[in-house]
Amino acid sequence: MGVVTKILNGATAAGLRSRHPGQTIVFTNGCFDILHTGHVRYLSAAKQLGDILVVGLNGDASVRELKGEGRPLNPQEDRAEVVAALEAVDYVVIFGEKRVDTLLRQVRPQIYVKGGDYTVTSLDRDEVTALREIGAKIEILPLVPGKSTTKLVEAIQRG
Repeated sequence: MGVVTKILNGATAAGLRSRHPGQTIVFTNGCFDILHTGHVRYLSAAKQLGDILVVGLNGDASVRELKGEGRPLNPQEDRAEVVAALEAVDYVVIFGEKRVDTLLRQVRPQIYVKGGDYTVTSLDRDEVTALREIGAKIEILPLVPGKSTTKLVEAIQRG
């Protein structure tokens, strides 16, 4: 499958369960502004939890809302292509909202994965409600120590 064919819109993503019957769909999401080793290891570990890994990618406006002015550094189309090029990633879906609950209801994954900077209790309430509605299991994966886009941006700014 080519990189571009791995990038879906929400409507197409809604049909993934029927396109992959009997397979476990794992879903995660994030900004993935500057891809680094922590991201690669995290996405590889997420893929190991099921058969199909779908990555929800925050669109440019939602990254600005979450991270502040000056972000993202890379536009959503570029970020989607880079993430889609990773072997572990089966599909990427760009979403424009700040939170991913609408896309979760469309994709209906069996497993939802977040990094160790979250806990089940710190997840967004609307996202947790969506996950309960669709019956998804929540998995929290440990962070890769010292790997952070924010830290990379700060180091670049310091020169």
